[in-house]
Amino acid sequence: MLQTRLLEATPGAHAYPLLIKRLLLSGGRYERTREIVYRDQVRLNYPQLIERIARLANVLSQAGVKAGDTVAVMDWDSHRYLECMFAIPMIGAVVHTINVRLSPEQILYTMNHAEDRLVLVNSEFVGLYQALAGQLTTVDKTILLSDEPAPAAELPGLLGEYEQLLAAASPHYDFPDFDENSVATTFYTTGTTGSPKGVYFSHRQLVLHTLAEAAVLGGLDSVRLMGSDDVYMPITPMFHVHAWGIPYVATLLGLKQVYPGRYEPQMLLRLWRDEGVTFSHCVPTILQMLLNCLAAQGEDFNGWKIIIGGSALNRALYDAARARGIQLTAAYGMSETCPLIACAHLNEELLASGEDEQISARLKAGVAVPLVEAAIVDGQGRFLAADGQTQGELVLRAPWLSAGYYRQPEQSRELWEGGWLHTGDVATLDAMGFIDIRDRIKDVIKSGGEWLSSLALEDLISRHPAVREVAVVGIADAQWGERPFALLVLHEGQHLDAQALEAHLQPFVEQGQINSWAIPRQIAVVAEIPKTSVGKLDKKRIRLDVAQWQASDSGFLSTL
Repeated sequence: MLQTRLLEATPGAHAYPLLIKRLLLSGGRYERTREIVYRDQVRLNYPQLIERIARLANVLSQAGVKAGDTVAVMDWDSHRYLECMFAIPMIGAVVHTINVRLSPEQILYTMNHAEDRLVLVNSEFVGLYQALAGQLTTVDKTILLSDEPAPAAELPGLLGEYEQLLAAASPHYDFPDFDENSVATTFYTTGTTGSPKGVYFSHRQLVLHTLAEAAVLGGLDSVRLMGSDDVYMPITPMFHVHAWGIPYVATLLGLKQVYPGRYEPQMLLRLWRDEGVTFSHCVPTILQMLLNCLAAQGEDFNGWKIIIGGSALNRALYDAARARGIQLTAAYGMSETCPLIACAHLNEELLASGEDEQISARLKAGVAVPLVEAAIVDGQGRFLAADGQTQGELVLRAPWLSAGYYRQPEQSRELWEGGWLHTGDVATLDAMGFIDIRDRIKDVIKSGGEWLSSLALEDLISRHPAVREVAVVGIADAQWGERPFALLVLHEGQHLDAQALEAHLQPFVEQGQINSWAIPRQIAVVAEIPKTSVGKLDKKRIRLDVAQWQASDSGFLSTL
């Protein structure tokens, strides 16, 4: 460690910890009358939000929640969730944002593993919770969340209904200072094998992430996404990496915030229209759902800026959204990274280039945001050239990366092997600093000694006018090791077989974008492609399905 000059602080100088409560105070300072909207049911201004957070803190404290305890939330996106994201960590406890789309067995595992003490349960999940309650090992109290005027439910250890409890609580709470490295949030990410893994973030990490995210979203003029006059509506669940951390940014800046509850296309579109939403974020499958739903037909979405993350943004989706007035911008992160790592940026060189070059830049994972270091390494951990061509695993350093997996030391050591966080993504870096994700390591198709990016092939296939959605996986092949297999969802009334897909891809072979062996020899047209709990393509499930179809010689496979 370098020995530097350190000076003793003046007696009485305040050591200012970076705590989540600092973020809350700013929104009310800037815009007292801006609203936090929940569906068509609730409207709050910032002073009311701050008061309700104090009331919730009193409710939790009176229920026996102590600093260091874990409090879980089972809710759709709501003003209540926003209040929990502040009140729980601000009293020194840890908020566990439960992924309600996991299987009951996985939810039970995460609640016991996180050692939840109190759970706030939306009335929609009462049946699920009742089925789990007898197997929970640490939970002793519950609070009911409901949109109903006179809610009632049978929950073990029920303290009461959320709104009634808040109404009876004091509107004042003296939130204390404490160590900024205290854990504030936790949630669980699912991989391809084993049990869900718990990631966790401190107050300091979340504050630094919020400040960097605010700078990126509002400070990069070439792709300006969210400023103080924007109206924000998440379309990424709040249980998924804190809705990418953007509710903290929106509250810091005093934005009008719109929370849609369960994601229903008609409600999302109604809120977008009625509340004047200008900025959102989601995974590609959610945007495709919105664009294709009946209520959106003929709608002009001019002025809506949307960040796409979680999965690759392909050119077909970009063009379809732009034709409807939506500005799409890709960003990159993962559960373990809080999540923001990179976002598109058009520098002066790109702004002077042609439209295709600019669109290509918007489609990439982006440039590492402030305070993030990114590199690529080979299988032995050796650093590789940032030449835009050499592929390796993307590794990261930043002040807001999860320090490990909760109570899983072996997986934590693997995550941080060599002092860098290993993403599991194959990527390139170029001279401009752009990260281009080529594939997940486990999804790269290894054919004839070469690597084929499933993401690149999905992008090219998606450009066929009949294709609404596509997933490409590698399947076993006796001669080549693996060959690509394409799973397709088509637009209504369209038809596409393996021969027609080959004809579509042949020009890309002639242009040198792919090799001829990259053309799938087998495809299947289905009504729906399997997705994970957060809307990503579930390639593990797809590979299993394809193997079963092949074993049964399924008739709906189309073969060259």
